[in-house]
Amino acid sequence: MLEGALNIAVKTARQAGQVILRHLNRVGSIPVVEKERNDFVSEVDRAAEAEIVKELKRSYPRHAILAEEGGQMGSKDKRNQFTWVVDPLDGTHNYLRGFPHYAVSIALMEAGEPKVGVVFDPLRNELFTAVRGRGTQLNERRVRVANRPGLKDALLATGFPFRQRRHLDAHLAMTRALLVEQEAEDLRRTGSAALDLAYVACGRVDGFYEFGLQPWDMAAGWLLVREAGGKLCDMRGGETFMKSGDVVAANIKVSDAMVAAIGPHLGSL
Repeated sequence: MLEGALNIAVKTARQAGQVILRHLNRVGSIPVVEKERNDFVSEVDRAAEAEIVKELKRSYPRHAILAEEGGQMGSKDKRNQFTWVVDPLDGTHNYLRGFPHYAVSIALMEAGEPKVGVVFDPLRNELFTAVRGRGTQLNERRVRVANRPGLKDALLATGFPFRQRRHLDAHLAMTRALLVEQEAEDLRRTGSAALDLAYVACGRVDGFYEFGLQPWDMAAGWLLVREAGGKLCDMRGGETFMKSGDVVAANIKVSDAMVAAIGPHLGSL
């Protein structure tokens, strides 16, 4: 069943990627709505999501769907444990500004656990995939998290809390602790949590942390990182990240070191 689900997720991610690429030459004229401060949705998000939802409903009519724009859809049967979690365009702001970094993210969850995860970067034609218990692949090549033993000289990724600016002081204090006190090498802020997690999974960055993510931002990336030998946790080292939206991802040693460095700056969060 999971292999079939992976094939469908890959197919729909590529279809959504085609929708995204088709609109590239008219980005400046795409209708955009600001859902809340600094959080945008475009006609392209909606069109890409419609393509995904149509295929998922056709292939798995009994499964529920949780999508960024459409919300909760589908089965209300309590016996159904399967939910597809979809972000049709993670990095909308990048896309609208012509900044070439965004992706499609699709995950199949069973009883709250990811079983299939796909993150597709249509610009680079990079397909990150994972199936529970079968590892993580990038364009059909097995990948692993970086084996860095600690934070010294680590390359980290993050996202500033644009929805929750009240966390900004804490975030800046954490960043200083990681870069100055723990001597991490540098920091990247890319604007796509799905790709940040995929990059942790394949070792391009050593770790990632961010406040205030949504389930569709990280469901697929969670499985990619875990199947690549890494760990996701909340900023206190617990397992509430899908509920709180506050996440740390890295190999186990780097993750533990990040939690220890971040902890003193969490305050009452």
